[in-house]
Amino acid sequence: MTKIEPLVGRDRLISRSLLRYAVIGASGVLLDYLLFLLLFNVFGLHPQLANAISTTAGITNNFVLNALFNFRKRDRVVVRFLRFYAVGLAGIALTFLLLQVFSGWLGMDPNLVKAGSLPVVLIFQYTINKKWSFG
Repeated sequence: MTKIEPLVGRDRLISRSLLRYAVIGASGVLLDYLLFLLLFNVFGLHPQLANAISTTAGITNNFVLNALFNFRKRDRVVVRFLRFYAVGLAGIALTFLLLQVFSGWLGMDPNLVKAGSLPVVLIFQYTINKKWSFG
């Protein structure tokens, strides 16, 4: 008879750190998206500028929360932040490309394109940040 292993915990399929990262990431995504909607729809900023500002706010939120509550790494804060931010900039570039292709060239609503880009960018950034920024 096979024992069923818990999904969460040390040496399990899903670590507590991954779950915390996901929750923190969700807070950054929520901040990013709501700020994008506000900047684009209310203040009328160009979608690319709104995206850069909103993504920067999400990146900063996620770094602070991950450093304090998830990875608990308070050493080399500047280096870690610069790495984390570089990964964030790569996320901005990826979202920029997605907005350009799907909104600029194909005419899709920028709100939908931004929403669709969030999970793609989140997975991309998690993979790199886990190994490089907080490794």
